[in-house]
Order: sequence, then C-alpha cells, then structure tokens
Amino acid sequence: MNTQAISIYAESTPNPGVLKFVANKNLVLEASYEFKNIEEAKHSALASRLFHFPFVKQIFISANYVAITKFDIVEWNEVMHEMRQFITDWLQEGKEVVNEEAAKLPEPAVETTQAKEPAFIVPDPEKLVGIEKRIVEILDEFVKPAVQGDGGNIAFTKYQDGDVHVLLQGACSGCPSSTMTLKSGIETLLKDMLPDQIRSVVAVNG
Repeated sequence: MNTQAISIYAESTPNPGVLKFVANKNLVLEASYEFKNIEEAKHSALASRLFHFPFVKQIFISANYVAITKFDIVEWNEVMHEMRQFITDWLQEGKEVVNEEAAKLPEPAVETTQAKEPAFIVPDPEKLVGIEKRIVEILDEFVKPAVQGDGGNIAFTKYQDGDVHVLLQGACSGCPSSTMTLKSGIETLLKDMLPDQIRSVVAVNG
C-alpha cells in the first residue's frame, strides 16, 4: 500500500503574527478548530504538541492547513522551517490531528461559584430562518472564502436590533487591520444586499 508523501509549505497571512502551514491533504473534514491554550487542545494531539513550543500562542486548524499565532519573542524566519518540518513529520507518521468525534461532544457541566463570561455561541445554520438565514448565506458566499484563504474564519453569532454580530477566528483574530477592514467591508456588503435591515456589524475576536 502506498503512503501519500506529505508536503507542507508556509504561507503568510494579513496578520504578521500568524503563519499558515498548508498541507497537500485535508487535515480535518467537518469543521474549523481554534485553540487558545493547551487546555483547549485536549481533542487535538497535534495542537497539544505544538503548544510545547514556547513561541506558540494560538492554533487554528481548518481544511488543509494549520495557522499558528506566535508570541513576539521570535521572528517567523527563525522558527518557520522547524515548524514546517515538525508538522510534516507528524502527518507523515499518520498521527492524529483532531479527534473530531470527541470534539463534537458537549463538555460536562462543572459546578462553580465564580461568574463566568458568556461564550460566543455560533448557532446551527440549519435552524436559522428569515434575515439571520440570509445573513449567513451572504457571509458564506461572499466573505468566508476570502477570510479562510487568509488563514482565518468568520462566524455569525446573532442579529439583534439591526446589529450583526460576527466572531473572527484564526489569523483574523487580533490582526491589526482585520477587525476594522472586515467590519467595514461586511457592513457595506450587508447593507447593500439587505437594505434598511442592517445598522452595523459588530466584529469580535475569538
């Protein structure tokens, strides 16, 4: 049985702190996964191991790439080849990237006396109707492909009183220019396509 040779190339993103490592095969099938720390990466053996590198700040895995956000303690030209080789070796050895079945399971409830910040909830697109459904369709068709090409993701979270709330992930999260650029671009697009129904777009970093 022949094993596919794995090749990885590094690709810059609009966020100088984020580099995409693109593979010649799909790494995940059903979703995108964002990990902000090693605790969140318990369902991704690859992400968990990458967090052992002291310069790795966040990890975003989608389709055929891994987007890594680094701390400012290093420059990409100092660690890019090491990261590319590590990911190549990992995939070539057939190791797991994300346990997608486990990642889909709800987290067990944990009792706590401390108030917790509300999470950003991404609704099931199949359950949306009316203007919310149309907003998601517009984002999926006109916005998401370009965002994902830059190593990020955008997700609709809610529509309330004319305001569209979106969550920015991956390379888009924390990018010096993406929040305002995406907000302005998305806002103009939605106002053009949904006249008199959109007041503003609220973009939040994941």
